Amino acid sequence: MTAPRLEIDLDKIEHNARTLGERLVDRGISVTGVTKAALGSTQIAGALLRGGLSSLGDSRIENIEAMRRAAVPATMMLLRSPMLSQAERVVAHADVSFNTELEVIRELSSAAQEAGRIHGVVLMIELGDLREGIMPGDLEQAVRETLRCPNIALRGIGTNLACRSGVVPDATNMGELSALADSIDATFGPVLEIVSGGNSGNLEWALSGAHPGRVNHLRLGESLLLGCEPLHRQPIDGLHTDAFTLMAEVIESKRKPSRPWGKLAQSAFGELPIPADRGDISQAILALGRQDTDPHGLQAPAGIEILGASSDHLVVESAQEPLSVGDEIRLQPNYSALVRAMTSPFVASAVQGIHSGTPAAGGKVDPLERRA
Repeated sequence: MTAPRLEIDLDKIEHNARTLGERLVDRGISVTGVTKAALGSTQIAGALLRGGLSSLGDSRIENIEAMRRAAVPATMMLLRSPMLSQAERVVAHADVSFNTELEVIRELSSAAQEAGRIHGVVLMIELGDLREGIMPGDLEQAVRETLRCPNIALRGIGTNLACRSGVVPDATNMGELSALADSIDATFGPVLEIVSGGNSGNLEWALSGAHPGRVNHLRLGESLLLGCEPLHRQPIDGLHTDAFTLMAEVIESKRKPSRPWGKLAQSAFGELPIPADRGDISQAILALGRQDTDPHGLQAPAGIEILGASSDHLVVESAQEPLSVGDEIRLQPNYSALVRAMTSPFVASAVQGIHSGTPAAGGKVDPLERRA
């Protein structure tokens, strides 16, 4: 098989979705499976749906469009604030979009009127992570203006934490979100169906036994695909952490000094590595680089250490037997490495699992099959 490639186990993804979804539904929390790392793959989307999820979310309208073309049977949510320039596409293909700007909501309203559709909106609130969100003091006015927009249905409010700044979802900020939901419903009537607490970073709070309050929805990606939570990158009990494996081929294997010689300056990527002199080592190069994945997000097998990377080369040391040219090395990607590997046109995909041979609905070619 060609390398580099991602080996993807659909059965493990399905298991993760079912296991985590069942734990959260017992807490009164529904789950939207986040597919942005899946690049619009109908096979991965199908695994999430077979695991019991009924809605899928993505930050790219292009991925939602791909799943729509393949007739994936799910409610589709656009999780990133829509671009003004894409309003018509958003209304045409997404059932719900997450928004922070009234100008955008008005444009969605115009597009929805022209298309004869009702488009759902979730208003995102800033609670400290300083990514997207309406400031809490401005929320009431934003709700009022949104309710005035024709063909727009206010579906709920939400927030995002543990992304840009690593702010931990906890009883305090989740309590603030619940209080804002109560205030909006008290002012405008029972208008909020969804109170979306956040992403996989919310799991520690959501599964801790704390009262969820008004929070009844989470948007999960990393935890479903990789079986871990992003606050501390710890495995979640009962979930598979190896649904994705990145395979890379050895293209050089030699005995080399551990320390470079000559006058040193920055590397091609602005780093100034000064490794310790450990004498000669068994160094190998894998045909994989920064253009394909995030080298810092890869875990090598026992006995192999990742030393560095350039655009097209991953340099490793083998502490045991020297690697041979043509050997394939199994690397476990974290979420950052997975997202970039899925996006790279140079990384093939090999899908396995009980449904891996199922063609995409409507005869469309799945993105993973296109890259095989």
